[in-house]
Amino acid sequence: MREDLRPAPGLRDIFTVFSKIGLTSFGGGLSGWILREVVQRRGWLGEQEFLSGLALAQAFPGVNVVNLAIWIGYRLRGGWGAFAAAAGIVVPPMAVAILLAAAFSEVGHSQRVHVALGGIAAAAVGLSLQTGLRAARHAARGLPRLLILATTFAAIFFWRLPLLWVVGVMAPLSIGLAWLRIRNEAPLP
Repeated sequence: MREDLRPAPGLRDIFTVFSKIGLTSFGGGLSGWILREVVQRRGWLGEQEFLSGLALAQAFPGVNVVNLAIWIGYRLRGGWGAFAAAAGIVVPPMAVAILLAAAFSEVGHSQRVHVALGGIAAAAVGLSLQTGLRAARHAARGLPRLLILATTFAAIFFWRLPLLWVVGVMAPLSIGLAWLRIRNEAPLP
């Protein structure tokens, strides 16, 4: 699946890239930053492969971007790649977060700090929206997929149904439809 892409990077490269992503992404939007670095800039994965990994990462319990880092690292270099990516996305930003939490306790009362944080949050939402729209474009190919996407969105956003209930219904339905599609496309023996 990676034939047309650049050779798999080394463990140090994986750690460095995920550390950079973790250290330079503020307020969310990490999956968009990972897409840009891993797919668009470095060519380590194709966009469709990345989006499949993103879907899996979001389906697993835990922090989505850590799951995604683990999945990408594993795809690139196996177990050690997964470890390098997870360590890179977690450890350096955690160290900075501890230092910033200590500093924020000293300046948290400042209105300027809150204004700056609001700006950072707006940029992060924009990055998340870009990734979500890109994923939706790939996921909404065909009427059944589009209906699942729209129903899931409406159930959570408009009708405000509990996320676990929506996922509990829509995920098996989506998997079943994908299985039927794959079965119908399989060549005859």
